[in-house]
Amino acid sequence: MWLDAIAHIQVTSSPEEEDAMLFFYSKVLGLTEIDKPEANKANGGAWYVLGDIQVHLSIEKNPINATSRRHICYLVRDLEAFKQHLQEYGVEILGARQPLPGINRFFLRDPAGNRIEIASSEVC
Repeated sequence: MWLDAIAHIQVTSSPEEEDAMLFFYSKVLGLTEIDKPEANKANGGAWYVLGDIQVHLSIEKNPINATSRRHICYLVRDLEAFKQHLQEYGVEILGARQPLPGINRFFLRDPAGNRIEIASSEVC
């Protein structure tokens, strides 16, 4: 096998949604922001870290996210408690289009429409 791990995941946002995206990833999801390389700072967005994986928020004109099935999957220990936390912020919870036996999960979209899967770490 050639690949060892995931280094980072990039999500996109339009410039108009940047503030909502920064709030969502840092406050709602609680990811830790890390410094971006100096050459990338002028582009806006932010970089976050979760364990050994980075999530890069990139700013683009006219990204088309709202209909894409691509996604990040975050694992959580208490799926129901995290669902309630998200709903307190007004996040719409989406069911799985294709339920998988033995996998407890749900989906949501961030403010720019990027799809996110939340799954119970007890199963995965």
